Amino acid sequence: MDFVKALSADNLTAIKASPKTDVHSHAFLSTRRENAEHWLGHPLTKPPLKMKGLEGMHAYINEALAPHLDHRQGFEFIAASALNDAVQDGVVILEMSFDIRLLKFYPGGLTELRSFIEALVEQYREKVDLRPELGFARECANDPKWMQSAHEAIELDIFQSIDLYSHQGACAPEAVQSLYAKARAAGMKLKAHVGEFGGAEEVRRTVEVLDLDEVQHGIGAAESVEVMRWLSENQIRLNVCPTSNVMLDGVPDLASHPIRILFDNGVPVTINTDDLMIFDQSVSEEYRNLYRAGVFSAQEL
Repeated sequence: MDFVKALSADNLTAIKASPKTDVHSHAFLSTRRENAEHWLGHPLTKPPLKMKGLEGMHAYINEALAPHLDHRQGFEFIAASALNDAVQDGVVILEMSFDIRLLKFYPGGLTELRSFIEALVEQYREKVDLRPELGFARECANDPKWMQSAHEAIELDIFQSIDLYSHQGACAPEAVQSLYAKARAAGMKLKAHVGEFGGAEEVRRTVEVLDLDEVQHGIGAAESVEVMRWLSENQIRLNVCPTSNVMLDGVPDLASHPIRILFDNGVPVTINTDDLMIFDQSVSEEYRNLYRAGVFSAQEL
């Protein structure tokens, strides 16, 4: 059964069988919660259906997940389990970000972290093309230790892209310009979280300052026809995570998600998971959700 027929028939097994990508995924939160529960041997508190932005999500992580999983064994289990989840969902290209702060788990530093990531890439090479991404939280921009580590990580020649995320007010894009210039010189794809909660002009400004190839979320761009036209003309892709946007209260519900407006205005968009442990929707399920909500036709999807 092809993808269009699978969606029309609401056949999730057939939807999963179609090859797809996930290009917005964070390694530390990238597997199903039930997988972590099975590994731990006890249940984890479920997230609320609505959380107030990043503050609400971080509060949930700190209270419900971190006490059980914030260590090397937890991270390495989650990362490997995430690859299995991706394979089962028909994901053939996975761009997964590895936060620079994961170094806290590795006394051997970047060399030790690289060895783990390289082993993961090799182990799953026949099933999924894992493209490691360097993750950098905005809070780290004013910390010389983390900034130096990120610069050194670029030199490892293992990360294929870089992503900037967390609270947008923590640093201006100018604070990481040198890091992004180094990543560009190394041939890495440049991404950043922006427009998840903020407006259209901030999306454009961040793209211009950091010379971005892609934007993680970017849904605030839908507020401006001019900015959407600019994104379309410059082929700046938005890697959207619909359920994440709804649960973090960036949009009220799936039916009114601005991905439709972006699509209609010629902005390139993709559909992704963000944090599977929290939002609990695979790429296949995100496609199905958008179809069920009447956001897109099966053929458009």
